[in-house]
Amino acid sequence: MNIRTVATKAYTDQKPGTSGLRKKVTIFQQPHYLENFVQAIFDSLVGLQGKTLVVGGDGRYYNRPAIQTILKMAAANGVKRVLVGRAGLLSTPAVSHLIRKQRAFGGIILSASHNPGGPDGDFGIKYNITNGGPAPESVTSAIYQRACKLSLYRIHNAPDIDLDNIGHSGIGDMEIEIVDPVTQYAQLMERLFDFNAIRTLFTSGLFTMRYDAMHAVTGPYAIEILENRLGAAQGTVINGRPLEDFGGGHPDPNLTYAPELVAIMNGARAPDFGAAADGDGDRNMILGRNFFVTPSDSLAILAANATIAPGYATGLAGVARSMPTSAAVDRVAKELGIECFETPTGWKFFGNLLDAGRVTLCGEESFGTGSNHVREKDGLWAVLFWLNILAVRRQSVEQIVQRHWAVYGRNFYTRHDYESVDATAATQLMDRLREDFPDLRGRKFGHRQVLFCDDFSYTDPVDRSVSTGQGVRIGFDNGDRIVFRLSGTGTEGATLRVYIESYEPDAAKHRQETQQALADLISIARDISRLTERTGRDTPTVIT
Repeated sequence: MNIRTVATKAYTDQKPGTSGLRKKVTIFQQPHYLENFVQAIFDSLVGLQGKTLVVGGDGRYYNRPAIQTILKMAAANGVKRVLVGRAGLLSTPAVSHLIRKQRAFGGIILSASHNPGGPDGDFGIKYNITNGGPAPESVTSAIYQRACKLSLYRIHNAPDIDLDNIGHSGIGDMEIEIVDPVTQYAQLMERLFDFNAIRTLFTSGLFTMRYDAMHAVTGPYAIEILENRLGAAQGTVINGRPLEDFGGGHPDPNLTYAPELVAIMNGARAPDFGAAADGDGDRNMILGRNFFVTPSDSLAILAANATIAPGYATGLAGVARSMPTSAAVDRVAKELGIECFETPTGWKFFGNLLDAGRVTLCGEESFGTGSNHVREKDGLWAVLFWLNILAVRRQSVEQIVQRHWAVYGRNFYTRHDYESVDATAATQLMDRLREDFPDLRGRKFGHRQVLFCDDFSYTDPVDRSVSTGQGVRIGFDNGDRIVFRLSGTGTEGATLRVYIESYEPDAAKHRQETQQALADLISIARDISRLTERTGRDTPTVIT
C-alpha cells in the first residue's frame, strides 16, 4: 500500500477557534505540525472511510504544499475521492456549495480569511461538515482533544499531484478530481439572481462599478461573473489576480484595508457602485459614491428587498444575526412578520437554523452576509444581490439606504477594533467588566441609565445546545447598547472589539456622521472599560 506511519509528538496549541486553526505560516511549517492537525481531523470523523472530501483554499502562501500533504494523508486514511479546485483555489462559499452539490462527507478549507498572507503572514485550516457549514463545537472539540493526544499520523508515499490542470488522477486507491473552481458557483448565482436585469444595467452605459478582489481568491470568480457573464466593462475588477501574499496588502474589505477602492469611490469621478471581498471570499464591503454601507444595514436592506431577486421571490422564512450586529434587521423582520434570531458570532451558529428552514438570510457585522444557498457567508453573492436591487430599483446606493432609514429608522452603529493587544491585558479587561456588573446595573451616564449588563449566552432553538461567554453586553434604558468581545480570528495577541449602537427614528437626524452621532456612547464605553488604562491603547486600529 506504500503507506507510512510516522511517529510524532502532540502539539497542545491546536485548538480551533470560530474559523478553524489559525497560526503564523512559520508555525504550520514546524515538523509534523500540519500533519498532526490533519490527522486529528481524520481521526475525529466517524464514517470518513470510503467517502468524498472537497479541498481548496484562498491561494495564500503555503496553500499548495498543504494541499499536497492533505491529499497524501487522505489516501492513507481511507478517503475514496477528493475534489480539489484548480491551482488549489476554492473560495469558502464555493467549497460549501461543492460539498452540498456533490453530497460530500465534508471539506477542508485552507485559509486565514482576511488575515495577511506571505511567508511571514498567517495560514489557517478548518473543517466543514456535510451540510457545507463550519464544524460545530462538538466536532472542533473532538479534533482538539485528539490533537493533544496524537502520537502518530499516516501518509501515503506518493509524488505530488498536478493541481493546475482539470482532470482525474489518484493516489493509491483514492481518486482525485481537479475541478474548475468557478463554473459551478457561477451557475448557482445565475439561478438566484436576475442576470438579464443586471446585464441590462451594465450595458445601459449609465452605470459603472469597481470590484476590488484584493489579489485574493474571488478575482477569477468576479472576472467570470461580472465581466464575462454580466457584461461589465473590462477593468471593472481590480486586483483580480490571486497572489500568495495578496500583493503585500491586507485582504480585509473595510475602510482601512481597502484604501485603493475607497479612494476610487470617494474620487471626483467615482463609479456608481463599489464592492470588495476578503481573502477567502466570504466577506464583503458595499460602497456607493462617497457612501459606505455598514454590514448591519446591508443585511437589513437585503432582507427588506429580498423578493426582488428570483431566488428569494417567495419571501423569507426568517432572518438571523450575530449578537454584536446591529438590530436594524430586527425591525425589518418585525415588519415582515417573520422570525429573527440573535446568535453568537460564528457562522456555524446559523447552520442549524438554515437546515431547519427557520431562516433564509443571515449576517454578521464583520462584513459577512449569506443565505440558505450555502452554509457559509458569501461575499460575491452579497454583491450580486445588491446589483439585482440596483438593477430593479434604479436608484443610487445612497438613495436606497436613506429611503430604508426613512421607513425603519437608523441604527447608528460602529465597531472599534484594537488589534494585537496584549492577550493577558485584554482578558483581564473582560474579566473586570464582568466583575463590575453589580455596580453598573442602574448606573446613570448623562440621560442614559444602564438597564442590563450580561455575558451573552445562547441556547440553540434546534438542538438545544448552549453556548456561554459570547460577549459582554451593556444595555441602556433608551435602547442604546455597548458590546465588548475578544475576537478569535487573529494570530498575534488579542483583538478587542467594541461595538456601539444607538437607534434614531427621526429622519431629520439620519445624515449625521456616525462617529459624531455616537461620540457620547464611545466615550462612555472607554470610561466603563478603562480601556486606555488597561490596554495602553488610545485609539482603535480599525474603525468600521
